[in-house]
Amino acid sequence: MTTEAHISFAVDCREYLRADGGLDHDTPDFLKEPALLLGFYRAMVLTRTFDGKAIALQRTGQLGTFASSLGQEAVGVGVASAMHPEDVLLPSYRDHAAQLLRGVTMVESLLYWSGDERGSNFSAASKDFPNCVPIGTQVPHAAGVAYAFKVRNEPRVAVCIIGDGGTSKGDFYEGLNMAGVWQVPLVIMINNNQWAISVPRELQSASPTLAQKAIAAGIEGHQIDGNDVIAVHATMKEAMDKARRGGGPTLVEALTYRLGDHTTADDASRYRDPSLLQSAWSREPILRLRNYLVEIKAWDKDAEMRLLNDCAEAVDKAVQAYLATPKAGVDAMFDCLYATLPDTLAEQLADARYFASDQGERHA
Repeated sequence: MTTEAHISFAVDCREYLRADGGLDHDTPDFLKEPALLLGFYRAMVLTRTFDGKAIALQRTGQLGTFASSLGQEAVGVGVASAMHPEDVLLPSYRDHAAQLLRGVTMVESLLYWSGDERGSNFSAASKDFPNCVPIGTQVPHAAGVAYAFKVRNEPRVAVCIIGDGGTSKGDFYEGLNMAGVWQVPLVIMINNNQWAISVPRELQSASPTLAQKAIAAGIEGHQIDGNDVIAVHATMKEAMDKARRGGGPTLVEALTYRLGDHTTADDASRYRDPSLLQSAWSREPILRLRNYLVEIKAWDKDAEMRLLNDCAEAVDKAVQAYLATPKAGVDAMFDCLYATLPDTLAEQLADARYFASDQGERHA
């Protein structure tokens, strides 16, 4: 005789700041503070200014391939603003909004995107992991980091950000399963921007929500409006506070939209309906928060112009410092690989040094 198991679940979508800029009545009082919201707004605008400049640098051959966060600024800012300095961020390659707020400099980010690994040696956020380009592998890494925190009895949290497409990878499920078994202080943020390069969300998974993937791992799962920076911050803070108290991991799905191309090597117009993009622009996070700040008289056109000028100046200063940075030597390709280079790589290093020298150039 067999019995059929019936599993029921419900995933609510949390939203405080509506698409029209209005604020719901049940928003926690501390999240209504203008100073806090102004900090969120400035961080998102700086991210978007940096983002646009990085794309311009790539288009003019001064930067490598770049992954834009256009329209997704609230996810990174909401995540990083809820973290403690001693926590550890394990980002994907689209998370410079969170990284900048964590102390990664714009120069470091630009160096990274130019192919210079010195850009991953963060001067401030030295414990945070570098950008993860392989899809999904940061989740088991994050589970391991969180396990170390638990073993050491440290009140720290590992925070991992992954895209919606990454949740279809085995690494995601394995890391999630380990986190649930070990009950580690880990919070995983799914940046559901609706696209895994050219593959839409509905073709990635039959799961009605990505948040419910937490159920199989035995952990909490929540869905939020990822264009509402207040909801992102509040939900992440609650999850991290719980993790810090020994309450275990949490999975959060943030619903947002990728307003730009997947990277500068992509052309989304070839596969995306323009009407979807137009609709998404009406719900984007910066406009939404600005409308609210104007409504409560905490923001005006003069303040907006000052902020835009300040952001432009800061970005331009960082770009000039990046462009003035001496290029790394050929040794950089071999650094940080082994404590002692194997003979084959040592020979390659010697050859690289030779051909990079004046004598090698004459030989070529």
